Amino acid sequence: MVTATTAYADVPKPENALRAFDVVNLFVAGALGGFGPFVALFLAQQGWPPGRIGFALTAGTVSGLLAPLPGGELLDRMRSKTILLATGISIIGLSALMIGLSPSFPVVLTAVVLQGVSAATIGLGIPAISLGLVGDAGLAERLGRNQRFQSSGSLMAATLMGTVGYFFSNRGIFFTSALLVIPALVALKHIHSTDIHFGRSVGAPDHHEAASPPRLSRLTVFKDRLLLIFASILLLFQLANASILPLISEALAQVAGGKSSLILSTLIVMPQILVAVAAPWIGRQAKSWGRRPLLLLGTGALPARAFLFAVIGSPVALIVGQILDGVTAAVLGVVQPLVVADLTRGSGRFNLAQGFIAVMSGIGASVAIFGSGLVHEIFGRQAAFLGASCIALMAFLVCLTLMPETKTSGPQASAEASSRR
Repeated sequence: MVTATTAYADVPKPENALRAFDVVNLFVAGALGGFGPFVALFLAQQGWPPGRIGFALTAGTVSGLLAPLPGGELLDRMRSKTILLATGISIIGLSALMIGLSPSFPVVLTAVVLQGVSAATIGLGIPAISLGLVGDAGLAERLGRNQRFQSSGSLMAATLMGTVGYFFSNRGIFFTSALLVIPALVALKHIHSTDIHFGRSVGAPDHHEAASPPRLSRLTVFKDRLLLIFASILLLFQLANASILPLISEALAQVAGGKSSLILSTLIVMPQILVAVAAPWIGRQAKSWGRRPLLLLGTGALPARAFLFAVIGSPVALIVGQILDGVTAAVLGVVQPLVVADLTRGSGRFNLAQGFIAVMSGIGASVAIFGSGLVHEIFGRQAAFLGASCIALMAFLVCLTLMPETKTSGPQASAEASSRR
């Protein structure tokens, strides 16, 4: 643990703000659903060559990879988290409009870079606001609720944008994405600055001054042993996890023919449904069981999933594998920011540490897609799945042997922090 202080006291929950935050999570996830595969599909229909599409999408990925560290630093220092979140949400809407109105190379390149930076900042801002609203005592359940509404928003977007693309045009998907930003911004206006405790939102619960600087330097945060172990777990995890869906897509293209898109869509939707159902329960269990059992469950499901795909190619294996993916997504969506909050309690560096974890995860995901494709090309798809399973098993073993329970408070937390200085 970076440092420790007395655990956050139970704090009054601003119910109106929390309900508004549910709406923010729902529609932000919906707006972000207009990017990703829809961008590639739309640009291909506009006659873009594959190399140019790949360059634009890579630029967006790189911008999203570089943004979390400065974004986390800004969140730790900026008094009003809602202003930063509103700016990011507005830029998402602007980016969607830019792509829909003018799909030229410089406009699209600018739009995907803006979208990558904004999405990364929003991904950090939502846990920060959650922590500022409910404090440590309510964070686990709040993160589970966030995951429920985000998954519901993704499902809503998939249905809505698929319908718009089918009956109207794929260009309309981006206008739909921009429209979904409006209710998110309206809901965000109902979260007042007084609802969000500044100290809690940065991991320093005992102060609320606007100008209070972070208590620890960046270097101190990056040298924390448990934070580095946790980052290595997530890097290995993403190195395995991010490669699986592209491998499934390639397999479906060969064996399912014209039905591959429908099957792939079903496989993508299934984990989202499971997350929407299970995430609040995960949040409650993280509070009662602790973080480590759930983290072991989430990391342990991935090697089993990859191995299943390697040895069994039937539709039943795909269904079981995607159920396991839903378990993993539900667990990590709640536990990842929760562990970071535990490890940075009292530091004033919660958001910078979040950014560091996001960068490490992003590096793993970026390397995974290229590496798995190379292994697939040289050794075959089964070898690529087995490789992913081995890497995922490494993540599980690091978690099992090196990552302790982080749910501590008061004297126990202080003792652990002192022992690691």
